Amino acid sequence: MAEYRKAKEINESSPWEKLTEGLMIYEPATSESVMTGEWRTSTPQFIEEDCKQCLLCVPVCPDSAIPVVNRKRLDFDYDHCKGCGICVKVCPFDAIKMEGLE
Repeated sequence: MAEYRKAKEINESSPWEKLTEGLMIYEPATSESVMTGEWRTSTPQFIEEDCKQCLLCVPVCPDSAIPVVNRKRLDFDYDHCKGCGICVKVCPFDAIKMEGLE
């Protein structure tokens, strides 16, 4: 197997020969350094005034893109949110809406 660069070493000047097929990342613990939010085609919008802080959306987010500080849910971490919409489905208060990217 060819030797590939680490995820944080890959950038726009990386030669194609050093990339994995489909740009797969095999290295663990890369979610903080790899900004996967740019893959998003739909964007969740947090409607804070409708949120009851039940936090049901937090554990279902596959990207850990819903930060919680002092038991209070904050706005999305759009650097990592891929726009899957699971949070919209579980929110019983309609405090999250999905919007398509312009």
